Order: sequence, then structure tokens, then C-alpha cells
Amino acid sequence: MGLFDKLFGKKEKESLDQGLQKTKEGFLSRLTKAVAGKSTVDEEVLDNLEDALVSADVGINTSDLNGLLQQEIEKLLVDAPEQSYRDFNTPSGNKPYVILVVGVNGVGKTTTIGKLAYNFKKAGKSVLLGAADTFRAAAVDQLTIWSERVGVPIVKQGMGSDPGAVAFDTVQSGVARGADVVIIDTAGRLHNKAYLMEELTKISRVIKKIMPDAPHEVLLVLDGSTGQNALEQARQFTAATDVTALAITKLDGTAKGGVVLAIANQFRIPVKFIGVGEKMEDLLVFDKHEFVDSLFSLEK
Repeated sequence: MGLFDKLFGKKEKESLDQGLQKTKEGFLSRLTKAVAGKSTVDEEVLDNLEDALVSADVGINTSDLNGLLQQEIEKLLVDAPEQSYRDFNTPSGNKPYVILVVGVNGVGKTTTIGKLAYNFKKAGKSVLLGAADTFRAAAVDQLTIWSERVGVPIVKQGMGSDPGAVAFDTVQSGVARGADVVIIDTAGRLHNKAYLMEELTKISRVIKKIMPDAPHEVLLVLDGSTGQNALEQARQFTAATDVTALAITKLDGTAKGGVVLAIANQFRIPVKFIGVGEKMEDLLVFDKHEFVDSLFSLEK
């Protein structure tokens, strides 16, 4: 058993390796071609390395080599904030620990919430879900299905209900039940940024009436397969609310996993979860060292 297996768990490491396979294959093949037959790092090598990073959606800004590409990448990763959810434990001192989940429709937001609930429950935490995306009836229905599948309670109201009221009832119920974790879904639309900001601000405000220090986390869910579009979504949501953490989904089906590096670097927000498959176990706590080790590993 290697060092990373001891730190991260063999099963989780295997899931991460498999989930990043497409990104790894494309990324490493281009890197290999970039340096093949070269004994020095010349202008051609730098150009080829930059192309490799851009094609993996690491991003133009993080591909500005300036002659020191590899050192810059290492610096970027070292500076990334550390995650705090090892083994799906929550920070001490907050009960319930309130997570407000934001993101556009279609990125896997509801699925991520379901997987979070499953993993927190598996870790011995009592979980309560709140269906505050009342703009779409399907969103409430989908979250209800996940609550039944995972076996955790849910607070919900009808379509068109006040999202703030649902959030308030959810946190109030979480306190009354003595829940460890409360996860609240929110509407995923960006067509009106002013309204989005107003709605998210209102939800946070009503939650604070019950728990002044909540929400303890505002988790933005992004689809890793959309590459640069995920960057734009991050831009929109960080402008609308105080995003504190990121969950990057669908990394198993894309060669654009390098966007994780671009997002973490540009917004200085920690990536705390990554989705590398469809199973409930395939939402992993993000570890930057493990991520890079899997990305650069030559093992198949």
C-alpha cells in the first residue's frame, strides 16, 4: 500500500484514478508529445505544453507560461486552500452544519445533494434536506426521490412557495431534530443576476434568524465537462453570493478535468468535492495532492 493509499483510502484512490481517466489520457499524451526527444525546454516545448493545458481546459490565464510553466503549476497547486471534510466529517462547533447549495440547472446539483446526504449519513451524521428550489416542481420531486433513496427526511412546500420560508423551516426543523447536517437546495437560474442575488441574500438572512452564523457553507456545483462554461458560471455566482466551496461534477466523462485547476486558481475558492461517477459513492472529498497524483499517474 502506497503513501496516498494510506492517506486517502485505496477504494477512494481507485475511484479517483478511474474518474480522471479521460482527462489523464488526453493530458498526458499531449504532455508526452510536447517533450518527446527534447533534452532542454525550448520555445517549441513551451508552446506544446501550453497547447496541452489549453486543450484540457486548464485555462488561458493559467497557461501563460512565461518560461517557467512547471514551476507555476506547482505554485498554483501549493497555494490552493486545503479541504476540510476528510471522511465527510463536519467542522466542530456547528450543529446543525448548514450547507446552502447553488448552481445552474443541469450541472448535477440535485444529484450532488443526494450523494452528499448519502456520504454524510454513511459517516454517521444525521442529515436533513430542504427543497428551496421552488421555481421548478421537478426540482422538489427529484430531491424527494433522493431523500427516499438515501433514507433521510426532507422539508418541502409546493411549487411557487417562498424559498426563504422553506429554508427557514428546514433550519428550524434541523435544530429541533438535533440534526448534524442540513443541506438546502436553491433555484438554479442565471437569467436575472439581480434577482438571483436578492433571493440568495434573503435565504441567508432568514436562516440567520435561527442560527446567526449560518449558512456555514455556500457550495457552488459546477459541471466539469463544460470546461470554460463552468468558469463563467463560477464568475456569475461568486458575484451574486459569498461562495465558500466548490463541487465539480461529471469528471469521469470528460477530458476537461483541468478546469478544476483554473477555477480553484482564479477564484481562490477551495474545491471540496468532485464527482467521478454515477454511484452514490462516486462523490469524493477533494484532495489536491491526490488529484494531481491521479492526473499525472502513468498507471492504467
